[in-house]
Amino acid sequence: MAKKSNKKNKNIKNRNLNNNSIPKKAKIDNNMFDILEEDNKKSSNSKIIITLVIVIFLCIISNVYTLFIYKTHPKIKEKVKIVEKYKIPENIVFLGDSITEYYDVNKYFSNNRVVNSGISGNITDDILENMEERVYQYNPSKIFLLIGTNDLTHKKDNKEIISDIEEIIEKIKENRPETKIYVESIYPVNDEDDEKINHNMVSKRKNEDIKEINSQIKKYCEKNNIEYIDLYDKLCDKDGNLKLEYTNEGLHISDEGYKFITKELEKYIK
Repeated sequence: MAKKSNKKNKNIKNRNLNNNSIPKKAKIDNNMFDILEEDNKKSSNSKIIITLVIVIFLCIISNVYTLFIYKTHPKIKEKVKIVEKYKIPENIVFLGDSITEYYDVNKYFSNNRVVNSGISGNITDDILENMEERVYQYNPSKIFLLIGTNDLTHKKDNKEIISDIEEIIEKIKENRPETKIYVESIYPVNDEDDEKINHNMVSKRKNEDIKEINSQIKKYCEKNNIEYIDLYDKLCDKDGNLKLEYTNEGLHISDEGYKFITKELEKYIK
């Protein structure tokens, strides 16, 4: 009898193991719970998407309505026209050679939109051959032109230099008629016997030639209603040379010189 009882208990234990210890009804309930949970997630995502679409739609309607009111209001409409008329920002271009290139206009005129279009070694011919990239592309409202000193070292006579400077001005007037042109006098040089002076740098430049060119350019500007800025006399010492404190070596301008020049040009930028 004991052997039969043991065999019976063993069979019951095996049946329980084969049954995986989970009733069929419990399995069905779990599957249904997973399906319901998945449906809830989809429903929640759908609600979020619908809410976002509604919010975006309302924002668009609000902006369109505001823009319509803004554009159609009589007083505001007139202001919009004025803004559109002057929508191009003011670009102030400094055009010239190394004296302009070394001029840190972004530092000295930090409250203005300024462009330094100076290139070391340039003569008038270089600018005339590249007006698009040197001038027109910036759509300038104001131009400060300082050129000519390097031409004096290129076997040009004064009349040719004067003619080239006038041609630069005429091309600007033709292609950018709304631009205000300021022509700076060619700066003086200093070729004195001073340890600070580099005579090779000053080269063939003579203040007598510079004064003659400046005189003719001034007459041209007065005749054509163009602003001429005479800095030559203001940069000279009592002997008619570029002041030593205003130059690095007799030609290029020192920090003190640029500070002085800035004070003079600020009158025309404000």
